[in-house]
Amino acid sequence: MPRFFSYSTKAFCLLATTLLLSSCGNKTFTARYPVPANEIASPVSSLSTDQELLLEEAETEQSLTEELEALRHTGTWQQRNSSATLEQKEEITYDFPIVINEQVQAYLDLFQNKQKKQFALWLSRSGKYIPMFRKELRDAGLPEDLAYLAMIESGFSQRAYSRAKAVGLWQFIKGTGKQYNLEIDNYVDERRHAEKSTKAAVAFLSDLYADFGDWHLAVAAYNAGAGKIRRGMNRYKSNDFWSLAQHQYLPMETKRYVPKLIAAIIIAKNPEKYGFTNISYETALDYETLRVGPGLSLEAVALLCDANDKEIKRLNQELKTGKTPLNKSHYDVQIPPGSKKLAEANLPRLHSVVSTGYKTHVIGKTDTLSGICKLYNINKTTLLKINNLRSKTLIAGKHLRIPYNAINYRLLAEGNQGSLEANDLVLHKIRAGETISKIAKKYNVPASLIVSWNGLTSVHKIKAGQQLALYIEHTEVNEHQKKQSPSSVAVSTPDPDSSLIVLAEQKKFSLAKRAPAKTQISFYKVRQGDSLWAIARKFNLSPEQLKSWNNLKSNRIYPGIKLKINNV
Repeated sequence: MPRFFSYSTKAFCLLATTLLLSSCGNKTFTARYPVPANEIASPVSSLSTDQELLLEEAETEQSLTEELEALRHTGTWQQRNSSATLEQKEEITYDFPIVINEQVQAYLDLFQNKQKKQFALWLSRSGKYIPMFRKELRDAGLPEDLAYLAMIESGFSQRAYSRAKAVGLWQFIKGTGKQYNLEIDNYVDERRHAEKSTKAAVAFLSDLYADFGDWHLAVAAYNAGAGKIRRGMNRYKSNDFWSLAQHQYLPMETKRYVPKLIAAIIIAKNPEKYGFTNISYETALDYETLRVGPGLSLEAVALLCDANDKEIKRLNQELKTGKTPLNKSHYDVQIPPGSKKLAEANLPRLHSVVSTGYKTHVIGKTDTLSGICKLYNINKTTLLKINNLRSKTLIAGKHLRIPYNAINYRLLAEGNQGSLEANDLVLHKIRAGETISKIAKKYNVPASLIVSWNGLTSVHKIKAGQQLALYIEHTEVNEHQKKQSPSSVAVSTPDPDSSLIVLAEQKKFSLAKRAPAKTQISFYKVRQGDSLWAIARKFNLSPEQLKSWNNLKSNRIYPGIKLKINNV
């Protein structure tokens, strides 16, 4: 895998001599001590708790142990039979140089026996990626059999990660990924993007082959780094991988990499011969793209497309938070083929609201009010009030209701985008020094939703005097609602000193104490595709204001008519 540093592991005690696991990357190579267990257990590069987006271990300790044990009995590493004999027997052609020796045979046996279930899973997943991989390799003039390098790297998993913190189908570490133009930040990790990471891997492999002119050496360099391989060739006067592998110079991670790839190619191209029958191959990856704004959740994208949430998440594995980046004005999400027209039509109707859901905490014997508040990031007053507690004394075994922000998405009826009576519309005028983060904290809503609600190009693109719209679901909390989970309650208490106008239940009142201003009247001519909701948002008004000023009985408007706009 494209990594730079090395590590050792306890499993290598199986070998007579100490064998270091290496990393693969570019021109540099440095040694490293074993990675602590707590580092290995923690997925890297993921900011979501969603199971569909969490990273998964690329290689288990059990698989590694089995491989090392199998290789321990193979003897000298050397090239023996060529692919010609194998092709003649199987009537299968290869464009990657195939060698049959003791090490390759060890992997053929391992994949057919101890690791058969694992290899069958890899074969099943291969159907999703191989067509795209082959096309990219073919277009670059590289051997198409290199498509199976991703099989031994990640098991064809976009969410795979290694102890060396390599990520994705092609297992790039951050430095090499960025070198090959993969974007990696708090929001996006394109090492997990199937097509973009494949283009990067193809470019990397092209560069390595240009350096070495030999595919065995090139893929060894993909794992260990070009500098490591070149220094070994110079030290031992070697010009091929197998003679270099006879020395203790190469880490076992790199030595096993080449025969493992060869064995994977042999079986994957003729699975029935090796006992892999009735494999249910996944459908080839296919998608359209939809351009959306910042901070849009993948659940909302699924609603736009009338698709399953899991399907949308599988198509957008690179989005680490499950939302489009907040630092970009737009992002092209991947959606199921054939759904783009529907999604584009639904996009203007999409509406999101913050409400409050509840989870249950069972009080433990050692629990304290402060500890529970810290655990759930909630203040004591709120916790006591929600649970109708008059005392801070807790009773073990009793249940506490814990509130949390819940974001709900809905598609408003066509031509009825202004129908938001169930929500409070809060208009917030930005003061000097305020940030989206501060405003989000003030109203207890996610910053990403403020960006989405107001069509902002970035979480940073605001200025003093600008008006923001917030949609906060509001209902009175009664005894019936307290039994529901999740239920909706007001999630913010307006600051009486702020310049706010709250529109709720068709009543308008001002919280700011200021002198009445003169009203200026202007008009807006309705265009094709306009809705009352969209026009109201354009002028920082509510649909009810427009309806009142223009004597409208419903939200229906027609192109060509003029609407009165009262600008205060």
